[in-house]
Amino acid sequence: MGVISWLKGRKSASRMALEDLLADGFFTQPAKSGVAVTWKTALQATTALACARVIAEGLAQVPLKVFRSQGGVRTPADDHPLYGLLGDAPNDWQTSFEFIEQVVMHLVFCGNAFVFVNRGLGRVVELLPYEPQQVTVKRDGYVISYEVTTDDGRRIGLSASEMWHLRGPSWNGWMGLEGVRLAREAIGLSLATEEHGARLFSNGAVVGGVLSTDQVLNEEQRLALRKSWEARHAGGGNAFKTAVLWGGMKFTSMTAPNDQAQFLETRKFQVEEICRAFRVLPIMVGYSDKTATYASAEQMFLAHVVHTLSPWCRRIETSIAKNLFSEEERRQGLYAKFMLNGLLRGAAKDRAEFYARMYGIGAMNPNEVREYEDMNPYDGGERYRVPLNMTDPAEPEDDDNAEDTADAAPQL
Repeated sequence: MGVISWLKGRKSASRMALEDLLADGFFTQPAKSGVAVTWKTALQATTALACARVIAEGLAQVPLKVFRSQGGVRTPADDHPLYGLLGDAPNDWQTSFEFIEQVVMHLVFCGNAFVFVNRGLGRVVELLPYEPQQVTVKRDGYVISYEVTTDDGRRIGLSASEMWHLRGPSWNGWMGLEGVRLAREAIGLSLATEEHGARLFSNGAVVGGVLSTDQVLNEEQRLALRKSWEARHAGGGNAFKTAVLWGGMKFTSMTAPNDQAQFLETRKFQVEEICRAFRVLPIMVGYSDKTATYASAEQMFLAHVVHTLSPWCRRIETSIAKNLFSEEERRQGLYAKFMLNGLLRGAAKDRAEFYARMYGIGAMNPNEVREYEDMNPYDGGERYRVPLNMTDPAEPEDDDNAEDTADAAPQL
């Protein structure tokens, strides 16, 4: 049986794409640490997984709403089909939270996310996500098309209008850069140090070494000695047991102790390195130094919304406008927006001060404040209040007030 035939048989048996098997098994370039880093192995690196989750869940937990802006007035476009697809359920088996979480996970790790846009009578009726390894992007000049490999091995060609292609940061403009590949060395070293720690404790927390003796041992004696040593000292349950050597044997350690190799320091630094690659503050994945305080942590949480989540929000919002709304709908003022205000509210005291100031200058009415706090509106709460000492600079002042002001002006 040839390699191609074997791969095709594996593909049919496990319902995987041929390209997925090739990428995972043959053409994966290992990191310098010797670990093959793919999106699957990156999920086993706790810091990389935490970075992807904090971005994906951060966007999935806030509402994604469709609005219509006309004459400077913004109203929810609840009569548009995308309002329910993006806000409630994009298809028959996913909620909007699960859909956004999946799409953003694909974006963070693979740099690309692919969603089939099922249209009927000129309207979007369903959004069906594909795994990135199932989709091949083809470019002919400035014309882009897609080929999807289904679970049963069939290949389906799709045009650009049928595929919603979300891209992460891109070099060529039509394909996003793979986040896992860019952070391969950082993730690989993290996986290598974790494997080192696991093997260390599985062998009784004793570093590897050599048993040596001046006597000549035959193969049977060497095998018996190895089995005896591993049975006595391998495994966490045998840690710190006393080793009894006989026949002039000596144990020579062949590796440096963990404190000299700065094992813990390396693991801590890799947390920062992976966070740096995914542009996530370390405190968001549960890592902080001893200098962090409550006040500084609160500002870091706000910085996470502004500097980490907001760029992803803008990327997805503009992609929705281009791929899901028609030109006519965009002219009508339709757009989608993540409602991040809930993540920026802060503590109750901070929210109260913010509302008081916005209400005091007439920027918010009582019902808008109540909406932010998930409270029902009341009659008359839609009116704006303006302080009496505030005037319109475009309106001329009364003559009496002008004379009083002139009299009160200091003489120079």
